[in-house]
Amino acid sequence: MERQVHAMYFSATGTTEKVVTAVADHIARTWNGTAALRFDFTLPAARQAVKAFGDGDLVIFGVPVYAGRVPNVLLNYLRTVEGGGALAVPVVCYGNRNFDDSLVELRDLLEADGFRTVAAGAFIGEHSFSTTLAAGRPDQADLELAARFADGILEKLSKPLGEYIPIPVEGQIPYRPYYVPKDRSGNPVNILKDKPKVHDTCNDCGLCAKVCPMGSIRPENVREYTGICIKCGACVKKCPVHARYYDSYNYLYHKEELELGFARRAEPALFF
Repeated sequence: MERQVHAMYFSATGTTEKVVTAVADHIARTWNGTAALRFDFTLPAARQAVKAFGDGDLVIFGVPVYAGRVPNVLLNYLRTVEGGGALAVPVVCYGNRNFDDSLVELRDLLEADGFRTVAAGAFIGEHSFSTTLAAGRPDQADLELAARFADGILEKLSKPLGEYIPIPVEGQIPYRPYYVPKDRSGNPVNILKDKPKVHDTCNDCGLCAKVCPMGSIRPENVREYTGICIKCGACVKKCPVHARYYDSYNYLYHKEELELGFARRAEPALFF
């Protein structure tokens, strides 16, 4: 049975997109000789309509890991996606610390939507807070592994699936609480309300407002927020004049703690 391959993802800084499209395009070119269809639901407008699939589809479905879980701001939207019996491959992308329960949570969300999950993967991307933690990832080695992951999916789907069960993955059920940063004394700190500040070097190009996944930066005055900041890094990393920055002590300490504590090269985890 020939299937239509889709790459569907939330990817504020492009790391999840790179992994998901690498896997999906490899499969689509092998099967159909063309790239996969893409659906990027990073920006608010893309999350307004219901996205539906059917039993002739294979969806490589990716989200970033926030505090060890699927970003909670996406949960309501993810529950509206209609699987319609399509095959799905949940993929999460984390910033070198750990993917914790994000992959099992994404798998469960897709199953509840009517997808049948047949493989899964946890990949690494440069941390949204940092330019040194997992810098430049996914890199060439990650993308080569993504191609091998795609080959593994192709091999699995070339054979009868047999009695269906959701893909077994690492993670705990019930899911663990979101990862909480701590101060130097080990006490929990809350950085949820921290937002980037704006240097005088800002030239009001408005790009930050265009790339904010929450639509929280006012286009007419990019120094003003109209909604929440999820600390995805899009406005900071994509600013052409590097005008946006954080100055919160707790945020900066947490960033440093991550950079020092998780500097080793984490490796992707694949599940078939």
